[in-house]
Amino acid sequence: MPVLFLIFVLSYMDRVNIGYAKLQFAHELGLTDAMYGMGAGIFFIGYLVSGIPSNLALARIGARATISRIMITWGVVSSLMMCISSPAQFYLLRFLLGVAEGGLAPGVYLYLTYWFPEALRARMIAVFLAAVPVAGVLCAPLSGYLLETMHNVNGLAGWQWMFLIEGIPSIIVGILVYFLIENTPQSARWLTAAEKKWVAMSLASDTAGQTVGERRSDIRQALTSKTFLILAFIEIIGGIAVAGFAYWLPQIVHDLGVRTFSRNGLVTAIPYLCASVGMIIWGYSSDWFRERRWHYAIAACVSGFALLVASRDGISFYVAIGGLSLAYTGIMSCVSVFWAYTTTYLKSRAAVVGIGALNAVASLATYASQCAFGAASMATNNSRSGLCGISIALFIAACLVLFVPKNLRDAT
Repeated sequence: MPVLFLIFVLSYMDRVNIGYAKLQFAHELGLTDAMYGMGAGIFFIGYLVSGIPSNLALARIGARATISRIMITWGVVSSLMMCISSPAQFYLLRFLLGVAEGGLAPGVYLYLTYWFPEALRARMIAVFLAAVPVAGVLCAPLSGYLLETMHNVNGLAGWQWMFLIEGIPSIIVGILVYFLIENTPQSARWLTAAEKKWVAMSLASDTAGQTVGERRSDIRQALTSKTFLILAFIEIIGGIAVAGFAYWLPQIVHDLGVRTFSRNGLVTAIPYLCASVGMIIWGYSSDWFRERRWHYAIAACVSGFALLVASRDGISFYVAIGGLSLAYTGIMSCVSVFWAYTTTYLKSRAAVVGIGALNAVASLATYASQCAFGAASMATNNSRSGLCGISIALFIAACLVLFVPKNLRDAT
């Protein structure tokens, strides 16, 4: 888990540092908010392309080779972002970054089903996904510092140094990952024979007596089921909410009056820090009570109300940051509970394809939402205008989740 955590920290840093670079390079490249939104969102078109093929490769050749390949590739592409000099190059490299990274999250969700039984899965997924806010805590001040202090050093802009310095660690760790993780518990040299047996028995007990287990293993039946379709809509909303924060939070904080890059990075880190703690607590609670639906619904509603508060005109700076912090905590709590439920519902072959399919569908919607967020920001001259749309979507997700089966043994 520490290795997977580090991998996703680096992944998310290289994915969202574009939000900080925008504060400096938008003028140099002639990017409007709408053009930036398209470039930020086109990442998810690449993400859509590679998710399912990457999961199929992971199931065939193992997690070590697959995750190592993903990391090295995205590290190279992220570093090459320093070379962009036009909007067309911006779009192209963002697309390629999505292709390179697209298999990581669905691959890890699948990989965790090889190691952890259902009763532990929400907290383990929460630990993995806590890398997202932790990446924000680290990326925000680091990016702000690099933008400010490295500007014009050796003739390079601060944003160019930022992409280079933050991309290289992914390449190095990608090489090391091949030697640091095991494909399955049975191949883990650091587990005793008794521990391997315990893990195998725990995983086997999850499927014991489940009469619908075979149906949820069949790819066609599982992916056309009512439950899967509801989960797909919920994942679309989750993807839109997470991306809306990641790519626009630096601009929102800037528009709240935080003008310097270094201070913007420090303030932006606050919602990420709150979420990194809150989502793990919520994941433990979901596992403790063996309950998913209401944990998701409550977190989604809290986030929706918090976003409505934060998006109001004339609101004080401190209330806005508090609202954003509570909202992001709720959003990330929703994501961890969602994947705990989904990886329990999908079985065997259906899990390999289904997890990738959910990410792919969400990626397409996220691309569209980023374009809409940019257009709304330009039309209203207010970067917070898109928060209202995310809020409404979260309320819809809170209602949808109550239509999924409470007992997965009865799911169809």
